[in-house]
Amino acid sequence: MINEGVDKSKRQFLTSALTVVGAIGTGYLAVPFLAQMQPSVKAMAAGAPVEVDLSKMEPGQLLRVAWRGKPVWILNRTPKVLDDLKSLDDQLSDPLSQASLQPTSSKNHFRSIKPELFVALGLCTHLGCSPTFRPEIAPSDLGAQWKGGFFCPCHGSKFDLAGRVYSGVPAPTNLEVPPYRYLSDTRLIIGEAPEEKAA
Repeated sequence: MINEGVDKSKRQFLTSALTVVGAIGTGYLAVPFLAQMQPSVKAMAAGAPVEVDLSKMEPGQLLRVAWRGKPVWILNRTPKVLDDLKSLDDQLSDPLSQASLQPTSSKNHFRSIKPELFVALGLCTHLGCSPTFRPEIAPSDLGAQWKGGFFCPCHGSKFDLAGRVYSGVPAPTNLEVPPYRYLSDTRLIIGEAPEEKAA
């Protein structure tokens, strides 16, 4: 017989060892395969909220950060800018932001939680270009009525320093204000709305 003289304990050991090695090998092959099905760290981070340190911002300074692949502007407005905003209503298409996108916490005259700090997506509501920050007063190319704001050179849309669109320009609505909330006096997080207080 062929099986005569065969050490069955060695055969059993070799069979068991081969099974274990095969299982480990299958595991090594399966892990990368399953891992590639998960979203990448970059993709997960793209939609994640972004924390911003405001402690070093100067009055009048514009800070730019990225959230979900889009530019977000944080502007530290001066008292003079806040006063000037009140005088622009008759030049604006939607001064009270009735037709614009902003969280409830920013649905006010300043379009912000704190009047001095304005947060907005840095994308023109016409075709998604990124307007330039033009804080100077009455430049020759924007006219004597210009009190600072954002100008989109692509098609000429203009926004004030609350992101409100001027009348007669291609942009249909005010700049979008993303959801955000304050973690402290010097830190905010973009991508999370403030908790609504119960009435």
